Amino acid sequence: MRDYRDIIIKPVVTEKSMNLLADNKYTFIVDKRSNRTEIKNAIESIFKVKVDKVSTMIIKGKPKRMGRFEGRTSDRKKAIISLKPGHKIKLFEGM
Repeated sequence: MRDYRDIIIKPVVTEKSMNLLADNKYTFIVDKRSNRTEIKNAIESIFKVKVDKVSTMIIKGKPKRMGRFEGRTSDRKKAIISLKPGHKIKLFEGM
């Protein structure tokens, strides 16, 4: 079994994700191989909260150029976590 801190990579701090905080929804970049159950267990154990729902999506990488060389950024997986009423993640409190 993988460590929970390997599943949750980093939080997403954008204007859209900050607007979702009003609905008690938090956004994280997660490992591409993880499923919803692993993500739910990782969030509950790391932040000591109760998860109501997990929505995941694959974000395709964008094409990039560096001079004459072309490439693309890597794909990543994003998870939107809905918490049960009364629960909050303290990591996002000051934002």
